[in-house]
Amino acid sequence: MKLSANEEYGIRCLVRLAYAGFESQGLTIPEISQAEGVSPAYAAKILRELRKGGFVKAARGNQGGYTLSHPPESIVIGDVMDLLGGRLFESDFCDSHSGQVAICTRSVDCSVRSLWRAVQVAVDQVLSKATLRDLLQNEEEMNSWVRTIPGPNGLRLLQ
Repeated sequence: MKLSANEEYGIRCLVRLAYAGFESQGLTIPEISQAEGVSPAYAAKILRELRKGGFVKAARGNQGGYTLSHPPESIVIGDVMDLLGGRLFESDFCDSHSGQVAICTRSVDCSVRSLWRAVQVAVDQVLSKATLRDLLQNEEEMNSWVRTIPGPNGLRLLQ
């Protein structure tokens, strides 16, 4: 499994805007693109998606730019990831990966489906608790934060 470029750069654009400040004038596409090392066209595409999703707002004109639509503590990373790339495992996953037959040969008793469902639960546990504010921490602080998240059956996801 890999994170898509849209997900990675979308989160990075939001972090960049959060560092600029919720109440700031905003950052322009060229400023964001240069700071994150992506083309202006790609930054514009990602910011358009984030704007349509309600995470950022844009102002036109000489003093224009992109800003966060909400304070960083109210932007849930799981919601952003859903917008930018979707979930790893959706309930209709088996319908689109049935092979050459109409119904998967393992549709009644599928250990693989159980594995993907468990992976999705673990991912949801982390992403539903993480906010953009959390991502403003340094790496050591974020590692400590991640260790506090309980996994299934109350076990820690990371030790």
